[in-house]
Amino acid sequence: MTHDPLLQPYDLKHLRLRNRLMITSHEPAYPEDGMPKDRYRAYHVERARGGVALTMTAGSASVSRDSPPAFNNVLAWKDEVVGWMRRLADECHDHGCAVMIQLTHLGRRTRWDTGDWLPSLSSTRRREPAHRAAPKKAEGWDIARITDDYADAAERMKSAGLDGIEIEAYGHLLDQFWSPATNEMEGAYGGDLTGRMRFSMEVLQAVRDRVGPAFLVGIRYVADEDLPGGITRQDGLEITRRLKASGLVDFLNVVRGHVDTDPGLTDVIPVQGMRSAPHLDFAGEIRAAAQIPTFHAAKIQDVATARHAIASGKLDMVGMTRAHIADPHIVAKILRGEEDRIRPCVGANYCLDRIYQGGMALCLHNPATGRELEQPHVIAKAEAPLRVTVVGAGPAGLEAARVAAERGHAVTVHEAAPEAGGQVRLTARTPRRAEMMQLIQWRLSECERMGVALRFNSFADAETVRADAPDVVVVATGGLAETEVLAEGGELVVSAWDILSGDAAPGSNVLIYDEAGDHAALQAAETIAATGASVEIVTRDRSFSPEVMGMSLTPALRALQPRDVTFTVTRTLAAVRRDGNGLVAVLGSDYGAFPRERRVDQVVVNAGVRPLDDLYFALRDGSSNGGELDHAAFIEGRPQTIVRNPEGTYRLFRIGDAVASRNTHAAVYDALRLMKTI
Repeated sequence: MTHDPLLQPYDLKHLRLRNRLMITSHEPAYPEDGMPKDRYRAYHVERARGGVALTMTAGSASVSRDSPPAFNNVLAWKDEVVGWMRRLADECHDHGCAVMIQLTHLGRRTRWDTGDWLPSLSSTRRREPAHRAAPKKAEGWDIARITDDYADAAERMKSAGLDGIEIEAYGHLLDQFWSPATNEMEGAYGGDLTGRMRFSMEVLQAVRDRVGPAFLVGIRYVADEDLPGGITRQDGLEITRRLKASGLVDFLNVVRGHVDTDPGLTDVIPVQGMRSAPHLDFAGEIRAAAQIPTFHAAKIQDVATARHAIASGKLDMVGMTRAHIADPHIVAKILRGEEDRIRPCVGANYCLDRIYQGGMALCLHNPATGRELEQPHVIAKAEAPLRVTVVGAGPAGLEAARVAAERGHAVTVHEAAPEAGGQVRLTARTPRRAEMMQLIQWRLSECERMGVALRFNSFADAETVRADAPDVVVVATGGLAETEVLAEGGELVVSAWDILSGDAAPGSNVLIYDEAGDHAALQAAETIAATGASVEIVTRDRSFSPEVMGMSLTPALRALQPRDVTFTVTRTLAAVRRDGNGLVAVLGSDYGAFPRERRVDQVVVNAGVRPLDDLYFALRDGSSNGGELDHAAFIEGRPQTIVRNPEGTYRLFRIGDAVASRNTHAAVYDALRLMKTI
């Protein structure tokens, strides 16, 4: 028996949930042809195996054809979905995990030029800023049709053997009707709150009539839009009262905020550098007022906060969704007394940002997430132990060392710096990105636990490596900031790294040329602008910071826009020359000969990294494989068996930025898929 609040079972009507942790509805964008096929199922089953009590699929599954996928949503309007959802539910049930699905009509939160090219639909003709499609204002026959669509979809999910459904009403069609800011309907479906809620009440009644009283039906809804003219806190309390009084819902899943803009979405689902659990107290107020089972999730990324949410009575079930993307085995680790080994969510938001950019969810920290069919969350032991030397203790090197140690190999890591971290240590110097260091700290702790020999202040050359008598050498030395991008004046510029490290003091009138489009330019701008300097960020791209996706861009812009910072797109930096005590930056253009000049006192270049690969080439001739990587084996998860030099005494590989300038996820993914078969 345990007294841990998180591990207490919870009875939701007839359904016993084995603990208080859940994964709230989200769409990782893994469907194929709109169906939750093998990749989708494997993702949820892994988390069921890890001990979570309830996994909510889809975020959200679409009930109607004129609600086309905004981010590769499950298509709940197709009968074909039943078989796929039954397989998912059965496998999760086999591991003791309940399964539900979220159903929705996206309303104006989608586009018309996808799916069947039908116009989007809403209670307003005003376009949503995020998706930019001007919707058709709903007619009576639209409302009747969509009400039936909800009931049909709910019936499909019941027949698939799910434990329940959740109706989505935040940012989507139903609460677009609720909100005074977006309801322009005349007659029965507009006007006061009774009119604005009529559609959703009809939907809930139709669903209940179709699935019966025993099937669980809940609603994830906005109880305060935090938006001028929108649903207020008092409105939300009244909506809550009416939902309970209807007797049509079995649980509430509370949301605060609006999602029609990137900043609004980011406040609803905060990213790193933002306050943890910002809406938890509000959800607790709703629970206290409603006295109905209440769920909630919003940057509850650590077990201590989740435990507080339950122990204090604020929630009945606590959502740790991105946390389970980072580590699917949170509950299993708590049960084993290994809470300190949980891989932490660092709030990088690589998962959600990729979805909103049209990709599938991947975790910056855990390369096995979303790849459960190909990559292991638990590393298997090797048949025979080897001696592995890793050079570099950044994310790639530490991941390589961690996986090799899990395989049972004897691992030595050489790091030239006095501490681990590599480029992540520079990234984390900006306070709002300090959580990134957990990428390093977790891997370092795992390596120390398994007895990896960590050699800091060890600038390893070929002789140092050979002295380890390794069977395998992994070069993960990363790279150096690239600044050689100018036809003239390259010696007059400094790098974004120079600014972040403090090696170069900020100027007072600064031009930042951003060719990489990643976080470093924004962080350098923030550091410089904080001194009161004037900053212009110039890029040849059509938009600035294209590698920093929408939600992660929000905190950066909130730091930069109040200061003297401007952005100039579609301009190159051709040259820099001295002009007295200052500099002249000559801007060019890929679109023609349209030069411009800027007089500044500092030019900062952010152009990614140049691989630091001298050691790799020094070791290559002595290796048995000549440094060659069998790409097919690498991709397919087979061992590396290439032999080019039978006299070689070790196999040699390089990973991460030591190969080419990429990102942290690419670095740890390289390490996992290489080392899992070594």
